[in-house]
Order: sequence, then C-alpha cells, then structure tokens
Amino acid sequence: MRAHSATRVLVGPAAAWGLAVGVPLLFLGVFFAWPVVSLVARGFVTDGALDLGGFGEVLGRPRTWRLVGLTLGQATLGTALSVLLGLPLAYTLYRRSFPGRTLLRGLVTVPFVLPTVVVGVAFRTLFVHSGLLGAWGLEESLAGIVVALVFFNVSVVVRTVGGLWERLDPRAEQAAAALGASPWRVLRTVTLPSLGPAIASAASVVFLFCATAFGVVLVLGGVRFGTIETEIWVRTTQFLDLRSASVLSVLQLVVVTLALFVSGRARARREAALSLVSDVSAARPLRWTPADALVLLVSLAIVGGLMVLPLAGLVARSFRGPTGEWGLSNYVALGTTGERNALVVTVWEALGNSVRTALWATLIAVVVGGLVALVVSRRPRAHGARRAVALLDAAFMLPLGVSAVTVGFGFFVTLDRPLGIPFDLRTSGALVPIAQAVVAVPLVVRTVLPVLRAVDPRLREVAAVLGSAPGRVLRTVDVPLAARSLGLAVGFAFAVSLGEFGATSFLARPDAATLPVVIFRLIGRPGAENYGMALAASVVLAALTASVMMLAERLRGDRAGEEL
Repeated sequence: MRAHSATRVLVGPAAAWGLAVGVPLLFLGVFFAWPVVSLVARGFVTDGALDLGGFGEVLGRPRTWRLVGLTLGQATLGTALSVLLGLPLAYTLYRRSFPGRTLLRGLVTVPFVLPTVVVGVAFRTLFVHSGLLGAWGLEESLAGIVVALVFFNVSVVVRTVGGLWERLDPRAEQAAAALGASPWRVLRTVTLPSLGPAIASAASVVFLFCATAFGVVLVLGGVRFGTIETEIWVRTTQFLDLRSASVLSVLQLVVVTLALFVSGRARARREAALSLVSDVSAARPLRWTPADALVLLVSLAIVGGLMVLPLAGLVARSFRGPTGEWGLSNYVALGTTGERNALVVTVWEALGNSVRTALWATLIAVVVGGLVALVVSRRPRAHGARRAVALLDAAFMLPLGVSAVTVGFGFFVTLDRPLGIPFDLRTSGALVPIAQAVVAVPLVVRTVLPVLRAVDPRLREVAAVLGSAPGRVLRTVDVPLAARSLGLAVGFAFAVSLGEFGATSFLARPDAATLPVVIFRLIGRPGAENYGMALAASVVLAALTASVMMLAERLRGDRAGEEL
C-alpha cells in the first residue's frame, strides 16, 4: 500500500509537468511547425522527388539579392536608430523620477503594439505631397520605412535597457565621479559597459522585428521598396509561386535563427548581470542640471516628433472629408460598406469581428504562453535538462521571426483534416484566432517569464518542507506572483491580436474580415471616401489598442513586463 502511494506521489507531479510541456509543444507543432515545414517542403518537391533547383533559380535572380540587401539595410538602420534614440528615453523614464513618469512609460509602450496597417497609414498621411512632411520626399522611400520601424521598436529598447538601468547599483558611477571623471566619461566607461548585455539583447530583438516587418513595408514601400517578407506575400498570393516563396522563407529563417541565437546569448549574459545589481531602484528625482535638462529635452523631442506627431496627424486628417471640408463625415461613413461597395462588411462589423477574434486568441495565448513560462522558469540541475529548457524557450520565440504569410498560407495547405480529425478547419472561423495566438504566445512568455524567474527557490523549498504538495506549492507561491504580470500579458496578447495582419489577411473570410484587413482594403480601393474611411477606421483601431495597453500598464505589477 505504501509503495502504491509513493508511486502515485511521484507519478502525479511527473504527469503534470509532462502535460505542461506537452500541450504547448503540441500547439506549436500543429499550428506552427507543421504548416511552415509543409509549405516550405512543397517548394522543393517536384513530382514526388526532391528538387533543389529552386535555390539556384531564385538565388540567381538579381531581384532576390536586391530584396536581401533592402531587408538587411532597413533592419540595420532601424536597429541602430532605435538604440540611439532609446537610450536617452530609458535614462529619463527609468533612472529619473518625476510626476507623470508612469503615464509616459505607457505612452512609449503603445507604438509597439499598434497595428502595422495603422502605423503605415499614419506615416503615409505625413509623407504624401499634401502632408505635413510632404516636402521632405519621404513618400515611398527607404528613409520613410526606417522612420516607421523606429517608431515601432524604440519601446523595445526603452523597456529592455531601462529595466536593467533602473536596478544598476549606482555606487560604481558615484565612485568614478568622485575620482574626477566627467559625466560623459562615467557614461562611456562605467554605465554603458554595464548595460552592454541589455543593449545587445534589445538590438538583436529589434533587428528581428525590422527584418520581418510586413504591414509597414507593404503600405509605405509602394512598388519600389520591398523585403523578403513582402516578396513571399507577392509570390504566394499573386503568382502562386510556392517554389520561390519556399526558398525565400529559408533565407528568412537563416536570418531569424542567427538573430535568435544572438538574442539568447545576450539574454543569458543579462540575467547573470542582473544577479549582481541592487534590489532597490536607483531612480532619483529629476534635477535641473545641464545634463538632465538636455536629456529631458531630447526625450521629449523623441516622444513628440517620433510618436505623437504621426498619430496626431492621422487624427487630424481623419476629420477632413472627401472634398476637404472639416467634420465627421469619415466617421459617419464607417457604418457603410464604402464608396462603390468596396467592403463586404461595415467597419463597425469588422471591429466586432476583431474584438471577438482577439478575445479567443488571447485566451489561447495566455494558457499556452503561461505553461511555457512556467516550465522555462525552472532551473534544473542536470545539464541535459537545462539544455532542453533553453531549447523550449528558443522554440517558442520562432513565430516572431517567421513570415506570418508563410504561417497563414501553410494553414490552408495542412489543416483540411488535421491529425486525421474529420473536420475542415479551413472553412471555419477558428483559424484566425489560432494564427493570432501563435504570434502572441512569445510575447506572453517574455512578459510572464521574468517574474517567475525572480521567485526565490527557497520559498518553494520551505512550502514543500512544511508538507505542501507540488500542486499546492504552485498555487500558493508561483501563481500569486505570476499574477502580477498577468494584466500586462493579457494586454499584449489582446493588442497584438487586434492588429495582426499578415496571417489574418490570408485566413479571414470577406464576411468575417477583421479591422486591419478592412483598412488595407480601403487603402487599395479608388475614391476619396474610401481613403477617408481608412483614416477614421485607423484612428478607431489605434484608440482601442492604446486604451488596452494603458489599462494593462495600470494593472501590471512593479516589475512585470520589463522585458519584451
């Protein structure tokens, strides 16, 4: 009897952890790996036999290398500018305290989760000939695309670097200053080397996002500028050239793998550095010294010029009607299907579709991502187990870097009867929230994981010594602390699902289109009324997304979400 009870005690936790690992892996395998691998494999199989001639054909085109150059060029420029502009903002928001700092932190976070189509439309209204910056020649230019990418990714740098900067022990800087070092020399020789791992981690993630940007490039690039991501979309949707799309997907996967490798190494170094810092925030009240005043002015200029100006221009332009008059005509038209029935559903109906889809996607992403974060937060003693945990963490970051177009089209290739189930998922509305959840899961993991890793293992050990079963330890120790980041994780997942465009543009039926898809369709239809509706719809979607993120910021814990 005792042996039987002991077996049940041992098998119970093992089965629970197996389930915690198995459910996310099954989700990732069925709804990410299988569609991507199947679609890519179809490009290398001709008449049932392996044929690698597509590599030579695609890599031999000058257009391919032009696209590779544009992809790497925009990613490099976007990353460099994001880091350069993000550092003064990180100092202001995490190293200094002042009234309104929390609100400003939330404002800086909002661009990261704004729908790509909305951002593209916002910058397009500035760059067109009649726009505020029309004289600068940024319409359909590489510079315009890079500016929009920086708008998106500055918040990644601010939160990643700022989270470490806030907790750096200030005594090293104080010692250097006491020995006569100037503020610039202290920054260069003490502060920046300490921040190096966080800067490297942020830069690698930003490079990943810039290299796989889709909606912004599609809206702002026109016919002159494209990337590997947009070329996959063109080859798949317009030419049904799966062979070329497969080769391009492999090229993109190589870039993504290298970026994730660098990011993982940098994150590991960052965690080692964080163990050495003080637990007390080093933020001090803002002082009106020349250095602080300069950094504050630069930060306000970045927020105002890069973040507020495009959105303010979008809002202002949305109140100008088709004939140039000011009023609410564009917003009134949201209840129609547009000029010449450009849409199948109204904008308000599309908004309802977006909200319902995002709710389901958020539920899936939080469950799957929460399980992944719980498993990855453990630090097993065995080397093989630690390696397996690291691989699991890296595997669930892959959806951030793989073309959403590849994922979306792969769904159609594979999910007619998934795993032999007699049900065609392609004809149901379930594919859209699943595809959006695939994109949102990595963000949930990155939001919850830092909090779980910060749990002192001794708390679990004490609870176990006092007789608590593993399940009770989880409920009483991990779950209450993880709940601190749950609000932000839900906010990220919901906002990202609202704005997801790449895979949704493939999967959403015309009668169930989401708002980003409707906005893109309005932009592509002729007529001033359709364009005005696109502007007004973009404002509605941006306002909803911003509201969700601001609410999530207010609900977050003190340390939740410092890492994206």
